[in-house]
This record gives sequence, C-alpha cells and structure tokens, in this order.
Amino acid sequence: MTRALLGTLLSAAALAGVAAYAQATAPSPASGAAPPAASGAQSVPAAALDGATATETVEVSAYRSPVAALESPVGTRVLTAKTLRQTAPAGLDGKLRTVPGFDLFRRSSSLVANPTTEGVSLRGLGSTAASRTLVVLGDVPLNDPEGGWIHWEELPALAIGRIEVVRGGVSDLYGSSAMGGVVQITPAPATTGAGTPELTLESSYGAEALNENNARVRAQRGSWSGLAATELLSTDGYILVAPNLRGPVDTRSNVHAENGLLLGERALGPPSASTGNLFLRGNLLNESRHNGTPLTNNATRLWRYAAGWDQTGWGADWQFRAFGSTEHYRQNFSSVAAGRRRETLTRNAYDPADELGGALRWRRAVSPGFVALAGADVRDIRAQDIERPTAATVAPTSTTARQTDGGGYGELLWTPGPWLVSASGRVDHFNNGDAATYTLSPGAKKPQPAIDQTVFNPRAGVSRRLGRSLAISASGFRAYRAPTENELYRTGQVGQQTTLPNPDLRSERTTGWETGLAGELLGRWAPSWRGTYFWTEVNRPVTALTLNTTATATTLERENLGQIRSRGVDFDGSLHPASWLQLTGGYQFARATVTRFAPEPPPVPSLVGLWIPQVPRNTGTLQITASRARLGLLSVQARESGRQYDDDANTYILHGFARFDVYAAHSFGDRWELFASVENLLDRSVDVGRTPIRTLGTPQLARFGLRLTLGGSPTL
Repeated sequence: MTRALLGTLLSAAALAGVAAYAQATAPSPASGAAPPAASGAQSVPAAALDGATATETVEVSAYRSPVAALESPVGTRVLTAKTLRQTAPAGLDGKLRTVPGFDLFRRSSSLVANPTTEGVSLRGLGSTAASRTLVVLGDVPLNDPEGGWIHWEELPALAIGRIEVVRGGVSDLYGSSAMGGVVQITPAPATTGAGTPELTLESSYGAEALNENNARVRAQRGSWSGLAATELLSTDGYILVAPNLRGPVDTRSNVHAENGLLLGERALGPPSASTGNLFLRGNLLNESRHNGTPLTNNATRLWRYAAGWDQTGWGADWQFRAFGSTEHYRQNFSSVAAGRRRETLTRNAYDPADELGGALRWRRAVSPGFVALAGADVRDIRAQDIERPTAATVAPTSTTARQTDGGGYGELLWTPGPWLVSASGRVDHFNNGDAATYTLSPGAKKPQPAIDQTVFNPRAGVSRRLGRSLAISASGFRAYRAPTENELYRTGQVGQQTTLPNPDLRSERTTGWETGLAGELLGRWAPSWRGTYFWTEVNRPVTALTLNTTATATTLERENLGQIRSRGVDFDGSLHPASWLQLTGGYQFARATVTRFAPEPPPVPSLVGLWIPQVPRNTGTLQITASRARLGLLSVQARESGRQYDDDANTYILHGFARFDVYAAHSFGDRWELFASVENLLDRSVDVGRTPIRTLGTPQLARFGLRLTLGGSPTL
C-alpha cells in the first residue's frame, strides 16, 4: 500500500512540475483569507481605527482587540480550514506543528501519546503535564479542567473553521495559562452560504490501520441555522520503544476515539442587517488508548456545553458566554522489570472533574481613533483523584479539591495618525480550597494546603505604520498560570517515568517584551511577513525535578523552580510567486535556559545554565503548495527541529531531525475529491523521549481518502 501511494504522489509531483510551465489561471485566494464570521468571532469596520487603511477589515479574534494584523502588537499565524485540510498529518496537533515553535510536551503525535503529555509549548517556554498556552473554542477554554493538557481528538475535523495561533503572553485579556500565547479555534459556520442544506462526507484509510471518518450536516431556515459533525478515528499505532530495547511486554500505542459536535445559531435582527446572534453548542469525546504495554491503558469521556450571545447595540458590541464540562478519566499504571520481559500492575486511577464558567465582554468606539474594551470571566472546577494500589499493604486514597479563578480586564486603544497605542490590564483572583486526601481503609482525612492569590497582569504596546505596507511594533507584558489539581495532588506516570505531586506549588509569573517588524504587499507575489525578537522570563516555573534514576525507572517531583528565561527571534512569511504556487514558512530560534535555581531544600544539584527540557534552539517549517484545476493539488511540508533534552539535568539528549510530509488531491467536479498523504516521507527515526527508555516518533505513514460534498456551497 505504501509503495503504491508513493508512486501516486510522485506522479502528482511530476504533473505539478509540468504545470509550472503552463499559463497561470485565476489567482488562488491567500492562505490567510477569513471565512464568514462564526460564533466566537466578530468584525468591525476599520474606519473605527484611524491607523487602518480603508480596505481592511479589523477582526476581533484570538487577541480580542480590534487591530489590523499588520500593526498588531502580537504575532498571529492563521490556519484556514483549507490549509488544515491540505496538511498531511491526521491529528490536529500534527497540523499545528506547521507553526514554528509550536510543539507538545513531547514530540510524539497525539495519536499515540499519553494524554498527560499533550500540553502546548510556544515561544520556547516548554510545558510539563500542563500547557503554558491557552486553547479556546469560540472563547471557551479547552484546556483539561484537572490537568491543563489538551485533548487533540476532541473536535471533529469538519467542525473547525479556522485556527489562530497568537504567540506571546496575553494574560492581560485571557488570564491563567496564556503565558506562551493563545490558540483560538473558530467553529465552522453553521450557514451554508448557498442557503440550501449541505452534507459533507470524508473517509480515509492508511498504514497502521489508520482509519478516519468524518461527516457534517449544515442547514439554514430563516434566522435559524445548525451544524452537526462527527468523527470516528482509530489506529493500531506502533511500538514506541526503540527496536534494540524492546522486550516481550512492548505492544503498540494507539487510540480509538469518537467525537461529535452540535451547533445551533439564531441571527438577531432582519436577515439583511443582522445585529448579532445567539448560539448553543455541545460536543462529546469518547476515547480509549493503549499506552505501549499489555497492562497500561487509559480512557477519557468528556462532555462540553456552551451558550453565547453576540450583539451590536446600545452604541457598543457585547459578548456573553456560559460554559461547562464533565469529564471521566481512567488510567492503569505498571512497573516493567529489567530486560522488559515482565510487567506488574501497580495501581489504577479514576479522575472525575466538573467545570462551570462564564464570561462577559464589552467594546465601544468612544470616538474616531479611540476604542475601549472591558470584560470579566469566572471558572469553577471540582475534581477528584481516586487511587487504588494493587499492593495489599497500601490503602486506597481519594483526593478532592475545588479551584476557582475569576478576573476582570480592560483595554484602551488609541490611533493618532499612523500610530497605534494600547494599554491593558487584568486582575485575577485564584483560590484552591476544600482540598483533602482521604485514606479509605482505615478511614483518615489529611487536609491539603489552601492557595489564595491575587495577581495583576498589565500589557502596553505601540506600533507605527511606515507607509501602507510596513509597520513596526513593540510591547511589554506580565502573565501567569495557576497550578492545576493534577500538579498539586496527583501522581503521574508516562512509561517508567513517575512524577510526584506537590500541594505547596504557587503560580508561575511571567515578564516579557517583544519588538517586531511586519510587511505586506499587494500584487502578483503578494508577500507578507513578520519578524519578532522576544524576551520572556518565568519566575517560580512549575517543573519536574529529577529525584533519582535507575536502569528501568525515573522518579521526579513537581517543584517551583527559581527562574527560566527564553529569548530569541521568530519569523513567519508567505509568498505567491505564481497564481498556482504558494510558499508559507517560518523559523524560530529560542535560547531557553534556567537562570535561577531556588527550591528549598535543593533535592538535586543546581540547574542554572541548563536547557529547559523539551525545547530545541532551532525550529523551522516550510510548506510549498502547487494547485491547478486540471491537474490537482500537491503540497510538500518540511519541518526541522534541533536537538533538545528530555530531562531537567540535560542528561538525556534527543537528537535533531528533518521531516518531510506530502499531500496530494484531485477534484472531480465540484463535489468529489480524492486525496492521499504520506507522513515522514523518508521514514526517519525521530527521538521522542528517554523515560529512561528511548522512544521514537511516527514512522512513515501513508493514507488515501475520498471527500464528498452534496448541496450547499462546495467552496465553504
């Protein structure tokens, strides 16, 4: 199967080469073009801001401020539904890795990874079990309520309209976890454009029995519209342990997941001049995973629900969100003997969690060139960790806790002439109370320390247009992240690496600044680019400190380290040399090191000067897409990552790699499309972890599929 697909893709490459000599047809739309606005995204005319040109649309999106992309004080990378569809990896995290500097805690794909390693790292800040980047769906947080990681198989692929990746601390508007940035996922619009019902079906199959099936229905009647989407995703996976280290206990790591999303919307006002909308949304994830040995597996069942109101009236724009979730997470843990010939079940854990939250935002153009923004939100999480050891001498325990986090923020934007000046600030109050550990037999209760903190996170930015196509900007900020209940109370394990909790953790605090130069030109080549120098310092970062290591196991403990610092440059750009050809890419250099070591008492030698775990110095991406209506589409994606370390002591090195992926598609009319892809085209071995056993990334993986659209508008 793999050879046949490779032959197909190489033939497509040859056809694309012939197309290079053909006469260009109508230019293809730019990759950053936005789809129709959906719930969670609003737009206002650029005339509200003097610094914007008359032809621009200023979007309130991932950064929440009504600022044109060129003069925004933060760097944003936009991935449209079309871009996501034409990226080779099946998982959403694999598609987001086309953004330089974006990575999970480990290099492995979410299709084979343990959920507790799926936190996002941006700007070289790294992560542990929790993500130092906030992920939201239409302004509703998606970070796991108990652990802070991301469930990348939670959303059906056809339910995603676009994704914006904002890099840099934005806790001034978003609060906790937005230290490295924000990943804003916008749902696909419930309207079809053509006004008629639409059905989209997509199915693919490939190596490792990778089977992905998607379906989406959209319909509209008067002011009402609705969307229903579902996805069935499964793979047999592969053995993560390096071939020379495998033993009889090593089996394939994999995932079998089902998800679904329902979205209903009602436009407010007459259809020709809608002033807002109401929406109700719910989604479900049900997944089971095998973690690489016969006795280790985990399962997640997660329900989310959200309701919202967007309105333009009373001289301002209003937005309200109410949301919640219920999660049930189960996992088994084991120990593996030397030689990996025997495995013993050590414990199993059950972690239910409930979440409720709400948010209100207001924005008003006070006068031409002056905009005010204000908002408030609250989030309440109640979770439990039930541990059942298999040893008869160890009693089962149950830890319960409640976390609340509420904040209010405001921002002022002023645009005198070519200048844009912004000032914002947010006050958050974080509380962790009612925490206690109960020993079930014999009965005993141990109260856990309470955490009560109030933090202030300001941000100031300035940018200036230099003509119509160039802008320079600078900004400074504070940001923070509160420790999760997983970090405070739950013992985690990945492979034979066990991480102990610490109930005395305090919040991480970030100080940073950045300056950038951005440009964009109209015309045939249509180049757009942005380069940024960034400097970010995290005080009291929560890290996993190594306590001891043996030939078969490593024990760590979560601790507030003294200080880490990440500084460097990143660059994003796109180019259209011809109407049928587009180049998009980026590069990040991040020097991320420990600058102060201050645990008391120090359990390990000082780490000052060492690299932050799982953060490479250099990462780069390049995507080349050639498309002609008669011949089809060919997209080649390259990703390079330098060496990095798997542990805080920089003992275990993970070597750098260069990887190539290919995606090809051909449409038959407006409704049918055949596609094929190959991940890791050259079948390179990629180091993922040393826990302390060496594990590897995804081998060469080919798949092919069919996409069918009936009714509606096939261009959406």
